[in-house]
Amino acid sequence: MPFKRFFLSLLLVTSTASHASDTFVFSNAPGPHAVGLKLIQQYDHSRLYKADIDLATGDKVEGERARPIQTLLWYPAARGGKPLNYRQYLETAATEDSFTLGASEIKRLTDARIESNAGGRREAVLREMAGAMRAVRDARPVEGKFPVVIYAPSYSANAMENADLCEYLASHGYIVLSSASIGARTRSMTVDLEGAEAQAADIAWLIGFAATLPQADTGRVGVVGFSWGGLTNVFAAAKDARIKALVSLDGSLRYWSKLVDGSREAAHYVTPARVTVPLLYLGARPRTVEENLRMPNPLNYSFMNEMKYSDVYIVSFQSMRHANFSSFGMRTVPDDWFGDYTRAEVSVAHSWAARYTRHFLDAYLKNDAAGLAFLNNTPAANGAPPRMLSLDVRRKTDAVPPTLESFVRFLAQEGFEKAIDSYARFTTQHPGFRLSADELFSWGLELLKREAFVRAREIFRLGAQLYPDKAFLVEGLAEMQAKTGQKEEALANYRRVLAIDPQHADAAKYVKAHAP
Repeated sequence: MPFKRFFLSLLLVTSTASHASDTFVFSNAPGPHAVGLKLIQQYDHSRLYKADIDLATGDKVEGERARPIQTLLWYPAARGGKPLNYRQYLETAATEDSFTLGASEIKRLTDARIESNAGGRREAVLREMAGAMRAVRDARPVEGKFPVVIYAPSYSANAMENADLCEYLASHGYIVLSSASIGARTRSMTVDLEGAEAQAADIAWLIGFAATLPQADTGRVGVVGFSWGGLTNVFAAAKDARIKALVSLDGSLRYWSKLVDGSREAAHYVTPARVTVPLLYLGARPRTVEENLRMPNPLNYSFMNEMKYSDVYIVSFQSMRHANFSSFGMRTVPDDWFGDYTRAEVSVAHSWAARYTRHFLDAYLKNDAAGLAFLNNTPAANGAPPRMLSLDVRRKTDAVPPTLESFVRFLAQEGFEKAIDSYARFTTQHPGFRLSADELFSWGLELLKREAFVRAREIFRLGAQLYPDKAFLVEGLAEMQAKTGQKEEALANYRRVLAIDPQHADAAKYVKAHAP
């Protein structure tokens, strides 16, 4: 080889190796599908987002005030077309709560964001921005029905923060939707119950929107969340039975436990008994005891330790810090954020986190035996690099959570005429379960509306047994006894109502009309 050609070849190899070492590489092979991407701008008109004045300037707000939900939608697509580059993904961040921005303003905001993240790596970050991705804008969808994955971003983050993961899942046969992490009334998220519930409601809204998509199978829904999104997806699952699997990427379920620990600040409906779907938790290197005690919010409660009604997989990555679970972070953080590891080494770990995510979703949304085997293999058996990650598998130990749904199912099997005995057995098995007087009254009233008078009678009988001083429950029992032909029992219980409340007009009227 002539010297000049040899020198140029050597320079090219050296330059390529140098670039590979200072840029992010997502190393997982794509699945069998090409990937399409749509940008969809809609409003949730059931929720107000903007006040009547701008909360920054005090100026009167003009135009739409409903909650904006700009959605990135990835989907299995036909091959063909030019893929986006990473900068085009970043441009979508500019319009997440302002759909009317023009091209020049989007460019200005995107340029400013790139410069603010460049630091001492400007050339490398610019190469990252120019790098080709896999998705093709508005590509033709392929035929078929695919499970749905909602991606919930981290605190105040953009929908595109883990675009590599979302593309990867779509290539393996998933419909993936993501909207930005936005507070209840401002673009910035708030670290409180209101903020968590706002993002959880966005997740539910996206599931509802997915039901309108021809490719989407909303009978199979999983939610993947990073950081704050790895807490709000648990909030969503506590309310939404459509969610069948959860993935938490170093989620705040671990780090912000005060919102789920049963304390005064917590959401009391977010309990392990209400979150009974399988969970994959992909975490950064666990803190030492000493590190934990130095933190402003030391870890003193584990929601996952209480999840005995779910299969839980905890995968810990020794090389990864919190920001490394975002591919945007992998592209933009300084080199010194990787500690004793290189960007290239952490890129491999990040790709393995995505691989675990995909196999977990395959196992629980596609009923895929290979995916389940992957989860239960040792990391070494799966080919993971030595000492990169550790796996903790926790099988559910109780199949019946202590919830109203579980008791209703139990009672339907036993027979409503056995309501008192069934409740006693159920609460013995689940000491934390109790039905309030109001819950029993609402249940009985619902059965009454459906003209299921015998069943309503037995629910009111249970209520009157548990809360004998509650006139409204005893009255409900008396009314249902009268409707089902138990006249003497009805009269006796209307008299009980008068003993509790001598001014009860309906009870007095019944006793006067039916007393011998």
